Amino acid sequence: MNTQRPSLGLIAGATAVVLALAAGSTVAVAAASGAFRSASVAPSGQCSAPALPGTVVDVELANMGGPMMMGGAIGGMMRVLTSRQRAPAGTVSLRVANVGSLVHELVVLPLGSGREVGQRPVGADRKVDESASLGEASRTCGAGPGDGISPGANGWVTLSLQPGSYELICNLPGHYTAGMYTELRIG
Repeated sequence: MNTQRPSLGLIAGATAVVLALAAGSTVAVAAASGAFRSASVAPSGQCSAPALPGTVVDVELANMGGPMMMGGAIGGMMRVLTSRQRAPAGTVSLRVANVGSLVHELVVLPLGSGREVGQRPVGADRKVDESASLGEASRTCGAGPGDGISPGANGWVTLSLQPGSYELICNLPGHYTAGMYTELRIG
């Protein structure tokens, strides 16, 4: 009877692969849950906006699929979701929650007559021209511009908006083309 035993090298190699996969999934879960965030930037991975003036519109910045790169674009689906599609003209506060696993931002751009969301030209830097921006929420646990809102954290901005349509976008490289835009109508 010829019984073959697996070699020790094969067993050691298989064990190493299993351990590497387990460690990788543990790191991915820890990163997604905010374990690697600085407590000074986003305490416990969360922060809340103060009482904001005017009409408050809650905005969620979301991504699914993680930080994989596929063909130079970020993999997965990305979205900007709002609690309402319309708000009255005047003071409007955008309370922005990053519910994704990547850093995001929110930029407010006027949407000209006859233009549709998601149709802005994208440059070689994989961003759209934001020179017409009326403001942004891109500071972790703070108001206005910054370096992006960390996963699990909030940012906010208060603007005076005239009647019209506005495109709310994330303008980090590749995020707009991955679907991070929505329309907000004022008036």
